[in-house]
Amino acid sequence: MNLKAGKITVVKKGDAFLGKFLAFLLPKATAGAFSSPGRILVIRPGGIGDAALLIPALAMLNVRFPDCRITILAEKRNAAVFILCNAAERVLCYDRPRELRTAMRQDYDLVIDTEQWHRLSAVVARLCSAPRSIGFGTNERARLFSTAIAYSHDDYEMDSFFHLLEPLGLRAPENLPIPFLTVPEAARLRADEFLAPLDGKRFVAIFPGASIPERRWGASRFSEVAHRLAGRGISVVAVGGGEDVADGERIAAAGSGFNLAGKCSLVESAAVIARSAVLLSGDSGILHLGVGLGVPTVSLFGPGIQAKWGPKGPRHIVLNRQLPCSPCTRFGTTPPCRIHSRCLSEISVDEVAVSVWQLLFPTDATRHPS
Repeated sequence: MNLKAGKITVVKKGDAFLGKFLAFLLPKATAGAFSSPGRILVIRPGGIGDAALLIPALAMLNVRFPDCRITILAEKRNAAVFILCNAAERVLCYDRPRELRTAMRQDYDLVIDTEQWHRLSAVVARLCSAPRSIGFGTNERARLFSTAIAYSHDDYEMDSFFHLLEPLGLRAPENLPIPFLTVPEAARLRADEFLAPLDGKRFVAIFPGASIPERRWGASRFSEVAHRLAGRGISVVAVGGGEDVADGERIAAAGSGFNLAGKCSLVESAAVIARSAVLLSGDSGILHLGVGLGVPTVSLFGPGIQAKWGPKGPRHIVLNRQLPCSPCTRFGTTPPCRIHSRCLSEISVDEVAVSVWQLLFPTDATRHPS
């Protein structure tokens, strides 16, 4: 288990005990007088994907209440995503004690907790000074909101976040504007510097990482895809964090291109992905950045729930073996796999390469890199 996964496990265990105790201890929330919200606190702990898919709801909130001031209470691991969001005025971190205290000392008209399962974020929402609070009523946390919203595994996660706005008279738009993430100019210029060796040529971005081992397809398979694309004159650029450097080097060495894993900030990585012709990724937060940036994607699903997390639309191809034991993720937790993640390993290099080619050249799919 890597350090990041270990920290997440500790948080989940702490929430199961301390969070449950505090949820019962605090008085039940009631609704106070409420009109148009001027100051709004939106709580979004968790990973990159949740943060990215929340941003369209934040944009709608900002359009409906143009004078509102939105503060985001995120985590260190996902806070940078909100740099890509024009609706957020301020971003503080849930897991930085000083910033958490700062957030909780403010007066708000409305608190929206977008966490799905953990109770501690609902405790924070209950302790904040606000006449109205909204959150998912998935367990004991329901009593801590003045309005608790039902949550379903069958809803696309972006739609789940829009459900939180329904008590305010807002609903998901029929046609979502794409892209819905905005890359700052400084990051775009930095991406231009990173990508200068390609001299403007099209490339495929590959993200080999995942938050847990059960969602990793494997560097060797990604490398083979890169090799096949190189044979057809298509370069690849590997992206990711410091933990993805070795896999990125292996992918870059097998194809035509280079490795940017560990060399870019999250926002700079987003700028690089925005320049790509296709993003190839597993079920990951980086995948949802690509979706939000308007980039066609090929994604590999197994443990995760495709209906909830799989990208939608003709510009996105989701590969899923649909084994009887898949998906196995429930309530934010994926159990250890006893059959070595067959749901992913049985997805072949050939079908991934063909899928990437279909998005690169939709009118010339017969010349796939097999």
